[in-house]
Amino acid sequence: MEEANKEQLQEMSFWDHLDVLRGVLIKIAVVLVAMAIVFFALMPYIFDNIILAPCHGDFVLYRLFAQITSVVPGAPQFSTEGFQVNLINIQLASQFFIHMSTSFWLALVFSFPIVIYLLWTFVSPALYAHEKRGIKRAFAFGNLMFFLGVAVGYFVVFPVTLRFLADYHVSEMVPNQISLDSYMDTFLMLIFIMGIIFELPLLAWLLGNIGVLHRDFFKKYRRHAIVVLLILAAFITPTGDPFTLTIVFLPLYLLYEVSACLVKKTK
Repeated sequence: MEEANKEQLQEMSFWDHLDVLRGVLIKIAVVLVAMAIVFFALMPYIFDNIILAPCHGDFVLYRLFAQITSVVPGAPQFSTEGFQVNLINIQLASQFFIHMSTSFWLALVFSFPIVIYLLWTFVSPALYAHEKRGIKRAFAFGNLMFFLGVAVGYFVVFPVTLRFLADYHVSEMVPNQISLDSYMDTFLMLIFIMGIIFELPLLAWLLGNIGVLHRDFFKKYRRHAIVVLLILAAFITPTGDPFTLTIVFLPLYLLYEVSACLVKKTK
């Protein structure tokens, strides 16, 4: 069966392959447009209940922090009362363009597995069985880690960053007035960065399979990695509170250990 597919591919001309690829790209475009239309229609609800949820003191992470600090002796008390971020719009067309662009980005994120699958249908006939199995595992693991990173970015990293920056004042005479553009830029940037960072175990696995990376590397540089990850966590959440710093550091360090487990030992 596999040899038959190979022979069939060899018989196809360059233009035949191009026609197949064009059909796949058309399907991808249809999926993205359809998803974008759905998100565009749902955007008012998504904005009010999901995107702007960290602007309110009753956000799930804030309530969790308040519960934890209330039972931990000596921990600084985290309050959920009185916190409210009111956004302003200072450009006439900003709300419309943000409505459009956010719909597209959400469509791209949530249709990503479908897009990769459609591309897979184009590439897979040229692969051998063992190559297909490896790519399928990488595809499933990569998608899982990306969406896990997006979830950590939304539920942990962005709310902690917003809480700190919204309450920070270089002077009490300068009130914070946060624009919608600034909020959305930070929101999308942090969430997508966390999604990409969570792909590091997949990258480590791929480098391990081709012999570039070994488990001894992670063991040798573990102390250095802890320092670097602490600096990265402090950069993501520029707050002096050790509790919030730890909350951001732990997922990053867990990624390091997961990456080490996925890499083969040195022979």
